[in-house]
Amino acid sequence: MADLAPQPVPHGPPPPTSTRDALRRTLHWRRRIFAITWLAYAGFYFVRQAFSVAKLGILDDPAVHTVLTEQVLGVIDAVYLAAYAVGQFLWGMWADRFGPRVVVVGGMIGAIAASCLMGMSSALLVFGGAMAVQGLAQSAGWAPLCKNMGNFFPVRERGRVLGVWSSNYAFGGLAAPPFLGWWAYSVFDSWHAAFLAGAATLAVVLAAFLVFQRDTPPDAGPADLRPADTEVRPGDTHAGPTEAGSADAHPSGPTRLAEEPPASRPGARRAPLALYRETLQDRMVLTLGAAYFLLKPARYAILLWGPVIVSRRLPEVGNLGATLIPVAFGVAGVLAPVLIGWLSDSVFGSRRVPPCVLALGLLTVALVLFMPLTATGSAGVMIAVLAMIGLSVYAADAMISCVAAVDFGSAGGAGTAAGLVNGCGSVGAILGGLLPGFLSGTTLFHGFAGAALLAGLLMLPQWNRVPAPA
Repeated sequence: MADLAPQPVPHGPPPPTSTRDALRRTLHWRRRIFAITWLAYAGFYFVRQAFSVAKLGILDDPAVHTVLTEQVLGVIDAVYLAAYAVGQFLWGMWADRFGPRVVVVGGMIGAIAASCLMGMSSALLVFGGAMAVQGLAQSAGWAPLCKNMGNFFPVRERGRVLGVWSSNYAFGGLAAPPFLGWWAYSVFDSWHAAFLAGAATLAVVLAAFLVFQRDTPPDAGPADLRPADTEVRPGDTHAGPTEAGSADAHPSGPTRLAEEPPASRPGARRAPLALYRETLQDRMVLTLGAAYFLLKPARYAILLWGPVIVSRRLPEVGNLGATLIPVAFGVAGVLAPVLIGWLSDSVFGSRRVPPCVLALGLLTVALVLFMPLTATGSAGVMIAVLAMIGLSVYAADAMISCVAAVDFGSAGGAGTAAGLVNGCGSVGAILGGLLPGFLSGTTLFHGFAGAALLAGLLMLPQWNRVPAPA
């Protein structure tokens, strides 16, 4: 009967958590954060692309096309992009101060509301106001989510990891137009449906984001994983600022998280102007901002006006065909960040500039050749040229706006750096939304080619620059 006697209750601390268990939890949370932040930014595009898809129906709608002309639609795009640029300069800093979660959730709610409003009205003032709200809401996505990823992944992995992660916006630009076009022109035969379908899609993504997202490793749960730039070496009793992934096997107690740098915690309040001053001291951040300003117009012109551009060059394909052909631009864009991220880490040793310069050179050639090649009237040639433009523009875009911006930002100012670089790009994107409504194709694409060439020349002197932590 001795086996039935009460057993002594153990006292003292629980047994230490093994390094293997800590690594397993670390990998679990990294995969989870990667997946939910990827989905979140892709989801933004199902609202963002609604206006691009709706333009075809608006221009064919006798009830509104005399008011909502191509020039007016271009101005509305410019209003959206101006608000988007303002938001980029703001929300990255807010993410540094308050954490990405609150900023991204607020942006999603605003984007859904604005899209619903545009789906239920065709009044010019309503469109203009809703697009301004949409611009501010959409800009709450990129910089905060880049910071969110930077909190979980170390510098030496970011080229590959953020390269794959940056496929989110290329995927959004690829998947959203045919999905929204199908609802608008095949199911409901109304351009209004594009806005409502986009809002419903983002609402589903918002629900998932609220459940699965966390801002930083400590937020993922006590002792679940340590910050992204720490590891334990044999014999250490504390973490050093190097590769991520291990936990602290303290000899006298359970696994402990290394103290996170104060500047990287959302709760650490720093003056906004101090964050900007610190970020602007690095000439590399300014170079990235200038290059992104020059690069962004070409991508946004095709993103916002792709169906109209295809329809002008190939009028025989119809509205649905003009919506589907630019998918080639998005397919190449999905592959481009993965390729350039691998090149940056594996071939160029974490140098971000060389692959950017190569991509900008390829983009310059593709833009110069767009008009003469598409003059053949061949849908196959149009698909091939758009794919080449998509491959080169998305490669440079992902490296500049995400990987390099996070790398060259300070530990507590990665969101501010990403926001500043993306804000500069968003100012340039205004031209991408505005100019296609006013300029001929030859002038437009030659101008974009010159801007891409200048961006490459600006970055060329920084060829061997590497992030300080690397």
